Amino acid sequence: MKEKLDLILKNGLEQIEKCVDLKALDDVRVRFLGKQGELTAILRNMKEIPAEERKNVGMLANVVREKLEKALSDKLAALEERQLEIEMEKEKVDITMPGVGVKKGALHPLTKFNNKFMDICVAMGFTVIQGPEIDTDYYNFEALNVPKNHPARDMQDSLYITDNIVLRTQTSNMQVHAMEKMKPPFKIVCPGRVYRNDDDSSHSPIFNQFEALVVDENIGLKDLMKMIDVILKKLFGEDVKMRVRPSYFPFTEPSIEIDATCQMCGGKGCSLCKGSGFSEVFGAGVVNPKVLEMSGIDSKKYSGFAFGPGIDRSVMVTNKIPNIKYLYRNDLRFLKQMR
Repeated sequence: MKEKLDLILKNGLEQIEKCVDLKALDDVRVRFLGKQGELTAILRNMKEIPAEERKNVGMLANVVREKLEKALSDKLAALEERQLEIEMEKEKVDITMPGVGVKKGALHPLTKFNNKFMDICVAMGFTVIQGPEIDTDYYNFEALNVPKNHPARDMQDSLYITDNIVLRTQTSNMQVHAMEKMKPPFKIVCPGRVYRNDDDSSHSPIFNQFEALVVDENIGLKDLMKMIDVILKKLFGEDVKMRVRPSYFPFTEPSIEIDATCQMCGGKGCSLCKGSGFSEVFGAGVVNPKVLEMSGIDSKKYSGFAFGPGIDRSVMVTNKIPNIKYLYRNDLRFLKQMR
C-alpha cells in the first residue's frame, strides 16, 4: 500500500507541475482528490486494510493528501498571477498614443424643436403642463363643444378603447383639465403625443402637438395675432412672413389657420407647399364662450385664445424632410444628418 501511495504522490505532483491553465489544474484535483479520485478511493477502503497496518497507511495517506493540496494551492496561485499579468498586458494603455476620441450624440430633431418651442413659451410667461394621453370622450370632445354625433367628429379618425375612452386626438384635452383647476388669468402650454388613424407621407398615427391657451380679461384675436407673430419670428427667423386663413374648430370662434413662409423652399414654391410658398404651421382661434362656461369660467368676464403647431410637420418643413416616417425609424444615417 505504501508503494501505491508513493506512486499517487509522484504522479500527482508531476501532473500538477505540467498544468498550464486553471481548467487543467482542476482536472488534476478531481483525478486525485475528487469523490472518485485515486487517493479518495484508498481512504474509502481503509476498512479492508489489516488492522495492524491501518494506522500507518492512514497517516501516510494524510501526508500524501496534504502535499497534493499544497502543490495544488501553490500552482493555483501561480496560474492566477500569470493570468492577471496577461490581462494587464492586454489592457495596458499607452498614454503617448493619440486619443481615439468620443463621438458626440445629438438630440432628436423632434426633441430639439419641442424644447425650442417650449423655451419660447416659458420666456413669454407660459406654464408647461402635461396630462393623460388616454382620456374620456368628455375631455377629448364634449367639453370642447363637440357633443356626440357632432359632424366635427368626422374630421378626426379617432382610436377608441371603449365607447367612452379614447386615445386623445389633440392636446386640447389639457385645456379643459387646466380650466377646471386653474383660476384666470393664466397662460399654459401643453406638449405631448396625440393619436389619429391616419397614415401617409405627411401623417402618422402617432404624432406630437403643442397646445397653448391664454385666458384673461379683455383679450381677443388681435392679441393672438401679435403673439403668434412673435413666436414665428423666434422659431424661423425675422424674415418669416405670416399668412392667415379663416378656418373652423368647434372650440374656437373665430377660428384661423396660420401659414408661414415655407422653410423647404424659402417661399419660392415646392411640392410640400404646393407651389404657394407658404406651409401650414398653427391652428388657432378665440376660445368659444361655450367652452369657457362648460369648464366653469365666466365668459362675460374672461375671454381666451388658443393656438398650437403640429411639431412633426414643423420639423419636416424646417429640416426639409420629405417623409414623416423618417422621424420614427431611428435610422442612424438619417439622425446623423440632423446633428
